[in-house]
This record gives sequence, structure tokens and C-alpha cells, in this order.
Amino acid sequence: MALAGQVGSQIKIRVGESWLLASVRNQRKDRRANGGILANIDFQGEGVEEKLTGRLRGFRRGVTRYPIPGAMIYPATTADLKQVYASDGRANIEIGTVFPTRDIRAGLYIDAMLGKHFALLGSTGTGKSTSAALILHRICQAALDGHIVVVDPHGEYSAAFPQTGLILDVSNLQMPYWLMNFEEHCEVLLTSAGNERQVDADILAKCLLHARQKNRLAEHLGMITVDSPIPYLLSDLSNKILDEMGKLDKATSSAPYMRIKNKLDEIKADPRYQFMFSGMLVGDTMAEFIGKAFRMPSDGKPISIIDVSGVPSDITSTVVAVLSRLVFDFAIWGRDDKTRPILLVCEEAHRYVPNEKKGDGSSVFRILSRIAKEGRKYGISLGLITQRPSDLAEGVLSQCGTIISMRLNNERDQAFVRAAMPEGARGFLDSIPALRNRECIVCGEGVAIPIRVAFDNLAENKRPASEDPSFVQLWNETGGEEEFVYRVVQRWRSQG
Repeated sequence: MALAGQVGSQIKIRVGESWLLASVRNQRKDRRANGGILANIDFQGEGVEEKLTGRLRGFRRGVTRYPIPGAMIYPATTADLKQVYASDGRANIEIGTVFPTRDIRAGLYIDAMLGKHFALLGSTGTGKSTSAALILHRICQAALDGHIVVVDPHGEYSAAFPQTGLILDVSNLQMPYWLMNFEEHCEVLLTSAGNERQVDADILAKCLLHARQKNRLAEHLGMITVDSPIPYLLSDLSNKILDEMGKLDKATSSAPYMRIKNKLDEIKADPRYQFMFSGMLVGDTMAEFIGKAFRMPSDGKPISIIDVSGVPSDITSTVVAVLSRLVFDFAIWGRDDKTRPILLVCEEAHRYVPNEKKGDGSSVFRILSRIAKEGRKYGISLGLITQRPSDLAEGVLSQCGTIISMRLNNERDQAFVRAAMPEGARGFLDSIPALRNRECIVCGEGVAIPIRVAFDNLAENKRPASEDPSFVQLWNETGGEEEFVYRVVQRWRSQG
């Protein structure tokens, strides 16, 4: 009650038998009246008054009747706010306390938040990764048999989920190359551009289909396409390219065939690509790989952390595209059975779904955009985590029903989030640059009304490895530099 009437606080206005709840957006002194105050408010919703206690109950978002001029304004009491923020029986997770109170818990409605995607935004150093880990830990506590896939580009989340997560990196991911569709094959194997690229693509399509058709599975399935996830031997693809190159009636010179053949040989010989392009991965392990990556069954570890920090940078986007497409295709072909919803969380999302100025039409851009637009129909939830929302594709962010915004220092990012937030949350936008670390504004489907939240503290052993280094402390620790440099060079050379 001490903050009643201040910017960001809640007020209530009686309209007939109902109370309207609103938040104060801004205020100034009225020079014409004696000490009066003028304020802009954002209406949040309405409820009815309990006769005995005078508290709000039955709160719901939206307004049916607006107040008339002269209506009295009252401060919303702590008891009122507890009714407003109560879970009303829906499954929810508690993530912190509602600012500026210390005893009103802030909850997120899991089904509403995951059913319509969510975005976690915040500048570097605001506690974004720790907050994401907190939300995922609370989801795991609510559903120990969930199916959560986290794409981790920096290898920081493995430290946060030692008990509830399965860590998959280049040492144990073992993603078969033949799971790629034709578009993804082109991204990896074709090096040309312009008209030459179309010529190369036609050659690759013919040779790839021939290699897939040599598998015994193709005989039982009948009609297969160049996109069918059928195992094939890399040697079969290579031999077919050589056979086509040797034909006298080929339409082009030997250059396109040599380009594809050389790139294929280069990948087969490079040890960095062994997690994907290994002769050991030719067996039909599709069901096992999907079961492992999507945690089916979860075996008490509902989260799979896909650590792509060790993946060569030129195919990182392709690896993320394959994983994302497998999630989407699995959901589509699993519609006849009872749906098993999957949550796909993308850290550094602006890398994979950049805005139109930076968008390159890559396969990962297309599949994540499609998941954002159509995924909820098939039981796929998308969680986007980024420090640069202005670099994110606008159409993808607009599909996120819940926006969790931490402090944003850049004006372009603030303007971008302002455009994506619903009208009722506009009053909170001025506080985004002033948020403290591990504080956020939450608006959208996952909450009853827009709220400012102070996140709970997370135990040290559950935090991601994203702490900022102490320069002074580390610079004062001397000794053993020669051995340190030698060890780094050894790992650098061996790529491991």
C-alpha cells in the first residue's frame, strides 16, 4: 500500500457492481488544480467485489464497461493483488515475486505459455541464461516426464542440468548424415553460387536419390524421394557422382561433379565432422536417435542439451535445422497417436532466425519460422532466447504469445519489444531500461496481467556456466602460464 498511486502500481475503479483494475503508466502535477495529479493508466481487467471482505474476486482480463468521468479511484490492496495473481486452478510454475511486493508470488501458466510459444529477451549480463535455467527447472519439477530440447551454442547449460538433463555434444551426438533432406545436403555439399549452384543441385539430387534407392529399406517402401530419411553409403554417393561425370552425354563439363566430389571427400577426411559424417553412422538408427534426442522415454531426464559449441561453424546452422525439422516432422507424422508435445528452446535465437535485412533464406530460418507459425497445432512449443531482439525476424517474435523482457540497453531493441508487446503492457515499457539484474517484465498469455517480477535465486549447482570472469582476480593469479599455453595449443590442434 506504501506505493499506492505511484508509476507502475495498480489502482481500482468501481463500475456498477464490478471493479476495474488498471496500472499507472505515468503521472504529472496538474497546474490548474490545487495539488491535483494527472495520470495515464492502462486497463488490465475486471472482477467483482466480495461482500464480506471487500476484496476483488473472479478477475478476468479485458474490459466490458469503461468508467465514466468523475468515477472514484482507489489503491489496489495487497489482498486484491493476491486474488489477481492467484493461479485460478490452472497449472502454473512460480518464478519469483511480484515487484514491489515481497510476499505475492509470480506464476506462469505453463499450458498457455508453452501452447503459444514464448520469448526471453535481455541484454548481456542481465541474468538471462540463469533465468532461462530457472524456468526450465520449474517446468521439470511440474512435469518430470516432459520432452525438452535445448539448442546450446556456448556449452553453458550442461552445468545447469546435471541430474535432469542429457548432454549431447560432438563426442556423443552421433547424428546420422542421411537424416538431412535435400536442401540441407545442398547447404553442406555445394560451394557454388548463381547459375552454377542450380547445375550442381540437379547433379546432387540425381546422385543422392540413386544412393538412397540402393538401401534395402527402399525396396519395401516403394516410392521414395530425395528427401526420404533412408540410410545410404557415402561411398555410393561418391561413386555415382564419378559414374555420372564419366558419361559422354552429360550436359555440362566435369567441373560441377568435381566440386561436389571434392567437398564430399573433404568432409569425410575432416575429423571435426565425424560426429555426423562417419561411416559408422550408416545403420538405421533413426528411431534410437529421435528417442534419445527428444527424451522418449525421459528416464528422469526430460531435457536434452544439444551442445553445438564444438560443431564446425560452417554447418552449425544446418545441424540446428536438422534437429528443428526432425521435431516438426515427428510431430506431423505422430498426429494419429496421442500427441507428445515437445518444447524446443533456442539460445542465441537471432543467429538462426535473423530479420529480413540479415536473413539469408537458410533452411534453419525456414523451419523455425514455420514452427513459430504452425507448431502449436502439432504440439510443438518454441522458446526463443536472445540478447538482440531487433536482429530477430519480426514475424517470429510476433508469434510468441508470452514475452519475458529483462533489461534492454539498446534503443532499437527497446523499440522492437515495444512493438511486440500488447497494448495493456505499454505502461511497463518505460521501466525496461531501469530493470535490475534478474528482474523482468512478463506479459501475454502466460500471466493474468502484465507484471514486473524479481526472479527467485537459483542454487549454484543449477546455474549455467555463464558467470562473468573477474579480470582483476584472474590477472593476479600467476604461475604455470607456459604449461597452460601448451595445453591450449594441443587441444586446438587436435580439435578436442
